[in-house]
Amino acid sequence: MKSVKYLLVLLVIVNSGLCRPSDDEEIINISEDEDNNSTSKSDTRDEIIEQKVSYNGAQVLNIQSDNVKEIVDQLLKEGDAEQWRSNTTHADLFVSKDKASKIKSYLANKNVQYRIVIENVQDAIDSENPHEDEDEDLEGRKGHKMTWRSYHRLADIYGYLDYLAETYPDLVSVGSVGRSVENREIKFIKISSGQPNAKKFWLDGGIHAREWISPATVTYIISELVENRNSHLSVIDGIDFYIVPVVNPDGYEYTHVGQRLWRKNRSKGNYFCPGTDLNRNWGYKWGGQGTSGDNCREIFRGTGPFSEPETRAVSNFILNNKANMKAFVTFHSYGQYILIPFGYQAGVLPSDYNELERVGRKAAMAMRLSSGASYTVGNSATLLYAASGGADDWAKGAAGIKYAYTIELRDQGSYGFVLPASYIIPTGKEALAAIKAIATTIKKEN
Repeated sequence: MKSVKYLLVLLVIVNSGLCRPSDDEEIINISEDEDNNSTSKSDTRDEIIEQKVSYNGAQVLNIQSDNVKEIVDQLLKEGDAEQWRSNTTHADLFVSKDKASKIKSYLANKNVQYRIVIENVQDAIDSENPHEDEDEDLEGRKGHKMTWRSYHRLADIYGYLDYLAETYPDLVSVGSVGRSVENREIKFIKISSGQPNAKKFWLDGGIHAREWISPATVTYIISELVENRNSHLSVIDGIDFYIVPVVNPDGYEYTHVGQRLWRKNRSKGNYFCPGTDLNRNWGYKWGGQGTSGDNCREIFRGTGPFSEPETRAVSNFILNNKANMKAFVTFHSYGQYILIPFGYQAGVLPSDYNELERVGRKAAMAMRLSSGASYTVGNSATLLYAASGGADDWAKGAAGIKYAYTIELRDQGSYGFVLPASYIIPTGKEALAAIKAIATTIKKEN
């Protein structure tokens, strides 16, 4: 029986996409207990989840070409690379150790310029999230373990939300919008202004599992809005914030114990290629450009609009609370963009696009003044690529929330998805500045 299980483990790893070790790389057993606030089934899949993937020898290449989309599409079609980020002239590609030589030869034959951005992905992962020292660990004696000097597991994040609810009961309430595929809670926090008919501001993070800077940034914003509230009161007073730090709790936990670069949720529709891209699963213009019906692709859109419990739960919660909801911001990484709908097709803009762009530029300026970081503002399909079924398109097009944005956080490619933890606080500060700029605008709305 054991041999059968080990064979299944091997088959799943081999068929689970580019975010996997090359043929001669290592799969590390995880022996520590996982505190994940979940109810899970004891089956072979759980054994698979406990296999930690090594990315030793994998690289990230930045390519530059006027026909970058054609080149990337060909590499993705052949299964030779994974796209981390792209725009009209550049792309960052993850290449496994065993495919690197082939891809470099292909690029050279096409006269495509490239540079190695990350020499060894596993080395970058190993240095991304250093263990805190004993003094830093004592932070937990405050009643929570969050420090924003490291990336935290889901239990720490949820523990912090509960701590805030207990410590600031007149300001904070915590609940669940629903449950994930693996039965984890999708927790939200409401930071109340205490005023009747307050305007509402939605924030979320962690839709894509590997984008660790997103939940870290969202929890930093939460800490400022609650524990340092008086410093921001003139801006945020009169606004109720509804915030989900981790929309994809299963995927987020899996990046800590399994594949660090996992993107999707952990839906089990296809045994060998699990997961759905939750940012292609929203029920507005679902199934169009920038998505795939292939379970094994990173951009698999699901079997239908809102086929996933995570997107159903969040969308239903928003619809049930959308009265007076004026703003919606979802945090992703990376690239440093403030993106405006619609993303499902290039050239399709909301009727109030100019107003959204004006406020977006105001937010970008606030970010620049906070840290010096430059964020590009514009339509997502124009600046990057068309992608249908996204959360911001749904928020604007279906839920009717006026100020809907996706903010792609740091960096601009040096680290990509494995941004060192030392960037959490500066990224959090500039993101908070953007939220305050948008909040200033919605306070003036009728």
